[in-house]
Amino acid sequence: MAELDTETPGHSPASVGERLKAAREAAGLDLADVASRTRIPLRHLQALETDDFDALPSPTYSVGFAKAHARVVGLDEVDIAAGVRSQLDRAGRDRFDYVPHEPADPARVPPRLLAWTAAAIAVLLLIGYGVWRTVWLNGAAPSVTTEVATNDSAAPAPAATPTPGPAAAATGPVVLTATDAVWVRIYDADNNRLLQKEMAVGERYEVPADANNPQILTGRPQALRVTVGGQEVAPLGDADKTVKDVGISAAALAARANPPAPAPAETAATRPARAPAAVPTPTPMPTPVAPEPLPTAIP
Repeated sequence: MAELDTETPGHSPASVGERLKAAREAAGLDLADVASRTRIPLRHLQALETDDFDALPSPTYSVGFAKAHARVVGLDEVDIAAGVRSQLDRAGRDRFDYVPHEPADPARVPPRLLAWTAAAIAVLLLIGYGVWRTVWLNGAAPSVTTEVATNDSAAPAPAATPTPGPAAAATGPVVLTATDAVWVRIYDADNNRLLQKEMAVGERYEVPADANNPQILTGRPQALRVTVGGQEVAPLGDADKTVKDVGISAAALAARANPPAPAPAETAATRPARAPAAVPTPTPMPTPVAPEPLPTAIP
């Protein structure tokens, strides 16, 4: 484990934030790497390394974040947790009741904003269902009229309803816009990193047009608005489900929007007609010939 010299004469004891930062730099990691492994927001990691505990949600979260950070950079998490509590006491923070069963990883507790967002989505879904049900129940049922033929001619067959084809694929630059704080990693087919950070609300990123099969990794695809040439396309995945190796080039997004249609099944209407079998012509029988009369005897 990486430890700092805090007992050498003439060396002042380092704070928890300084120890975490020094261990991270010694391990060759940046804050984005720690955030991707612990799922702790970058702003909280920055506050932790600068000992700004007032910027963290609570003392319990401060201890949990520090322990998760220590595990990644190779420090003793028990010693780091004790240091955080000591610094909080010296800073005059409100004393909190410590329980032996602290959350193993408070970073995995969903933020309050996510909970409110999920509640708002649920309310909107209920309202939409109520409107749809009201329209469906109060709408007029389609009337069906039967036309009776008044002569011997057959009624014309109804025209086939045209089936709409797939929407035209959008072209142009691919732009990702964060609708909420979301961590993303964008890379190409050779695993070269194009972007790795936590995007703030409203932040935009344009995918390089010459990138070799750009792909994305994120745990919250619903927090990204994707447009191709200014036209919005479908989300990259289900809400709060990690997506990985999902292509975000214009061609890849067009392929997702317009999957190949299955071959139509053969029906009686589309099956080619077969010629009727030839009926053999019967051979006429020969006409029987009457026998000639025998000569009469002369007396």
